[in-house]
Amino acid sequence: MESPILNEHNKKEFAPAHTAEHLLNGFVAQRFNCGRAFSAHVERKKSKLDYHLDKPMTDDEIKSLEDDINRIIEEDVEVWTEYVDKESVMQRFDMERLPENASDTVRIVHVGNYDECLCAGDHVSKTSEIVSFRISSSRWQDGVQRLVFRVGAV
Repeated sequence: MESPILNEHNKKEFAPAHTAEHLLNGFVAQRFNCGRAFSAHVERKKSKLDYHLDKPMTDDEIKSLEDDINRIIEEDVEVWTEYVDKESVMQRFDMERLPENASDTVRIVHVGNYDECLCAGDHVSKTSEIVSFRISSSRWQDGVQRLVFRVGAV
């Protein structure tokens, strides 16, 4: 297969946190029907994601997200990529976050059967490389739920 032509990516993510972000985004979007985070800051020491929600998440809901992600880490799920023509997936993914000059080929990152999204960043190859996941704080204000998380030996 010929190498796909993609836009250059200008950021070097911390792969375990970035992969955990995919899982958290997928679970929150599915459970709260709010879409993926509208704002994200993913770093080695701590990361934060912001979601539009009508009401704050409960402590039990946050704990459930944390538990499910740690379960997937323990399952040692494969993380893999797929290169496809952008036109073929326009109905499956939100294209608003793609740059205007996005290439015709896009990359889909799959975390087992748990999440898939368009992404150009760095990821682990198996979820066990995340080591562990903990939501260290949360805040809801004016319709915005912020979740702060850490990965690794937390």
